[in-house]
Amino acid sequence: MVEHDALSATRDAYDAAAPTYLQLFRDSLRDSPLDRAILGAFAEVVSASGDGQVADLGCGPGHITAHLDELGLAAFGVDASPAMIKLARQAYPGLRFDVGSMAALDIADGVLGGVLSRWSIIHTPPQELPVTLAEFHRVLAPGGHLLVGFSASDDPSHPTQVFDHAVAPAYRWSPDHLAEMLRTSGLVEVARMVREPQPTDRRQFQEVQLLARKA
Repeated sequence: MVEHDALSATRDAYDAAAPTYLQLFRDSLRDSPLDRAILGAFAEVVSASGDGQVADLGCGPGHITAHLDELGLAAFGVDASPAMIKLARQAYPGLRFDVGSMAALDIADGVLGGVLSRWSIIHTPPQELPVTLAEFHRVLAPGGHLLVGFSASDDPSHPTQVFDHAVAPAYRWSPDHLAEMLRTSGLVEVARMVREPQPTDRRQFQEVQLLARKA
């Protein structure tokens, strides 16, 4: 199946890249005030809506999960890469990290106050993304929030564009198209943050983070 092949390829690629990825990104929030701001806003709206747990889906080596924990959220991480989960457990032994697929989560219906997906849907083939978004909706409690980050397409007439990612095949998304897909899945956009590419960025793409709420 396409989804299985894509998941296997992504998992294997991140298993191989896990130590390098950890070195590159474990301190990434330190120099990213905008990322810290949107994560802080996410933490506030989740906390205001209730006391549900928060799943960091595609958590990698766990540094963002740990940041959410520092913000007061009951956060745990899920990643398809066993190597990434091993690193996360070593770095943050007090937190929970599970191997799993975003498209088939081992989480009960409607129990989460929040779902975080930072640059993890970029590896999902476009035809498979509705399944993943439906899974986000399934595990969120009514009123729960989703924060999803992705690289933006620069051609609104094309909902997706393939780009050369260093680890695994990846896609850029039209923000408006993705917002409409979220709405179709029962997740209503609340806000979005668009970061313009900086001169030091290797890829000159907009980065978008959409905050949505389960109706």
